[in-house]
Amino acid sequence: MDTTTLAAFLAVDLLLVFTPGADWAYAISAGLRGRSVLPAVTGLIAGHAAYALVAVAGLAVIVASSPAALTALTVAGAGYLLWLGWGVLRQPAVPAAAAGESAGASRLQVLLKGFGISGLNPKALLLYFSLFPQFIDPATGWPVAAQTGLLSTVHLTACAVVYLAVGILARTVLSTRPSAARIVTRISGAMMIAIGALLLVERLAR
Repeated sequence: MDTTTLAAFLAVDLLLVFTPGADWAYAISAGLRGRSVLPAVTGLIAGHAAYALVAVAGLAVIVASSPAALTALTVAGAGYLLWLGWGVLRQPAVPAAAAGESAGASRLQVLLKGFGISGLNPKALLLYFSLFPQFIDPATGWPVAAQTGLLSTVHLTACAVVYLAVGILARTVLSTRPSAARIVTRISGAMMIAIGALLLVERLAR
């Protein structure tokens, strides 16, 4: 693949990654929990990586073209987001409680929750299904799987950098502002609920 194609893909991908969503909401929430930022982002990236493996294996087209599979995935993902969002609204994370919450949740639990958020998000699957094919050219001599793998690596790197920045920035800026932290966390929870509800409405209305 030539550098022009990669640059064009990166530009479009960054626009999508910089769009706030469930991943952003979880990264912000994790940023208020001390050292949980890294495992939280690792979990989010692991969820995207799972879709990358599916795409490289050529299964993304099959899954994305199956209404039943997409409906099941959407309902599961939306339900998970609604549950997480409600939990955040009930108990918003604030810097004063960060130590206690970090002790209550292991790094593995934080990682698995991040994996669930991105891994159950059907929008991630549709990203691979709708965006990647536009930048893949079988005529270049590269196998389609290799091109998909390269684009996936670029996407995962962009996600890691942005999500880490969001989490660290949230921790740095809000660590001395408990009231602002509570507001931002509640907004994050509301975003999760809104995204989950929109996914349900969008899928079940079809």
